[in-house]
Amino acid sequence: MNAELDHLMILSNHEDPGSAADRARFAEELGFSRVTMGETTGWNIVPVLTLIADRTDEIGVTNDVISPFGRSPAMLAQTALTLQEVSNGRYRIGLGPSSPAITERWHGVEFDRPLRRTRETIEIIRAVYENGTPAYEGEIFDIGGLEYERDLPENPPPIDVATLGPKATEMAGRFGDGWAPQMFTSDGLENRLEDLERGAELGGKALSDIRVSPLVRAIASEDRERARHLARSTIAFMLGAYGPYYGDSVAEQGYSEAVSNIRDAWAERDTDAMAAALPDDLLDELAPAGTPEEVREWVEEYGEIDGVDAVRVGSVRGATEEDIETTMEALGELV
Repeated sequence: MNAELDHLMILSNHEDPGSAADRARFAEELGFSRVTMGETTGWNIVPVLTLIADRTDEIGVTNDVISPFGRSPAMLAQTALTLQEVSNGRYRIGLGPSSPAITERWHGVEFDRPLRRTRETIEIIRAVYENGTPAYEGEIFDIGGLEYERDLPENPPPIDVATLGPKATEMAGRFGDGWAPQMFTSDGLENRLEDLERGAELGGKALSDIRVSPLVRAIASEDRERARHLARSTIAFMLGAYGPYYGDSVAEQGYSEAVSNIRDAWAERDTDAMAAALPDDLLDELAPAGTPEEVREWVEEYGEIDGVDAVRVGSVRGATEEDIETTMEALGELV
């Protein structure tokens, strides 16, 4: 397999941060390139990332994603520089526009101009990287600037950007060092890579300068039907209940009727009907789910899409620890 493998860790599956660090060590033993995790309304992931960086030696450390509405740009730069030092240069910071629910109902901030805020946040982080100050005049942020108290590293942490739409992905290509999309069919991903490349050209870069690492939800099991049932429920829930963006994106990729049916079922809070409304062909497009051999083949083919540098593999809702380890071990054979 030409592409690298990243492991997306679901922190809600872990009882304590030490367990997450153990999982990261397991991923390192299997040969995964990076370990990453998201942050919504659970743990603050910065201490978890710090613990993982301290207890591993070689595996890269990343996050999917930190909201630009939840922390100031200067604090994000401090966080990135600190984690880069703790990890001996293995950290990549992941940013994304977030969602109205997380922004307004958790952080208590209006979900206003998310793309502009993300862009300015990236520019301020880079200002700290390069000049040691967050001084900036923009449409959202106007910062006088103080000096960063420590020496700046020669190789500051790259910035990965998680986006879905064409304009947002163009922004990721223009201002980011990496792109971390989710819920894309192979054809949909190839089409969106054109937007990423256009943005890269606007930023004076080539597509090859950007680490493209799409995220997929996977489960490998000898009980093929159970694996597909769990994956089907997960994908349907993400399309119907995770706010508008995933559903809108997949609808635009040619599955508007399926997304509409799933949303209708969610309106009735009928999760069984949501899963039933997800057609087999869409499940097969979005999720590697089945026997270990089938999952390996799916991930290998997805990783061979021109422009993809890594595949970030996460688990599905309802997966057991055994399921997760079986999936990781199956994919470890690709390394």
